[in-house]
Amino acid sequence: MLETSGRLLTLLSLLQARRDWPGALLADRLGVSARTVRRDVDRLRELGYPVNASKGPDGGYRLAAGADLPPLLFDDEQAVAVAIALQTAQAPGTDEAAVRALATIRQVMPARLRVRLDALEVTAVARREGRSGPVAADTLLALGTAIRAGEVVRFDYEGGSSEPVGAGPDAFVPPRRAEPHHLVTSDGRWYLVAFDLDRDDWRTFRVDRLTLRTGSGPRFVRREVPGGDVAAYVAEGLSRAYSPARGEAVLHARADVMAPWVGNWGVCEPLPDVDGSPRCRVVLGSWSWGGLAGLLGVFDVPFDVVGPPELADAVRELATRYSAAAR
Repeated sequence: MLETSGRLLTLLSLLQARRDWPGALLADRLGVSARTVRRDVDRLRELGYPVNASKGPDGGYRLAAGADLPPLLFDDEQAVAVAIALQTAQAPGTDEAAVRALATIRQVMPARLRVRLDALEVTAVARREGRSGPVAADTLLALGTAIRAGEVVRFDYEGGSSEPVGAGPDAFVPPRRAEPHHLVTSDGRWYLVAFDLDRDDWRTFRVDRLTLRTGSGPRFVRREVPGGDVAAYVAEGLSRAYSPARGEAVLHARADVMAPWVGNWGVCEPLPDVDGSPRCRVVLGSWSWGGLAGLLGVFDVPFDVVGPPELADAVRELATRYSAAAR
């Protein structure tokens, strides 16, 4: 039979795992009498856990919401999921609280989880794209460990696998081989920034589309991500992927004023003033040339189109359309 303190933790874990528990079933799971369960529930209430009880033949217990947040119990998967969520917290004003909460959870984690979590470094990139499929915490931890150790990973990749080797029944698809460098999260999607050894170039892989092969690969000497800024590199790649119409323009305004509005949607660089008037160069992407022409007008400053010709044509067409609408 469990000692009282251990039994209370087990009881709390059971109450968190299921909405309603019949009293008899709880007593059976704990190996105690129904009377002992009632006493243990009273002890939990004294500790601040709001446990509701229902009477009758089918009576039981339910852990309800309370005015205060008492200590919680997490299994391994829950603890890792919470820690990953805290690492990727981006809401304004929550960063410091997220850091403190992560430190609290890490402190009480078993060593086996703490080591794996410490290997997980995540870069957040703000975007406005859709959600991805589910990503297993074990996959994120395995990639984080490989990144920290500098070990090549092998994986199968949905929609972008290697070319088949051989023909007929003996043909097989070899796994992708890559040097993992960064894990990036962007509005619900997870990406792996890696150097693809088979294609001899950098690639950004959707984590929900890859299946890791077992076993670690050889060590590698870490390379520098193009441009040296992983967030900028991924943002540029996502912008190209989701914004096929890309063009360049000169805004007649200061770069430091325009840059916050450009954000991760493109590039904003200062240019020398002309006759005392500030200018900046922007490179932006959109879903269409008309959409890109309209986006330039959103900045509400004079601008000059640099190119390509499709953007200049779209600006002229939009100007004609707006002029007709104004009449």
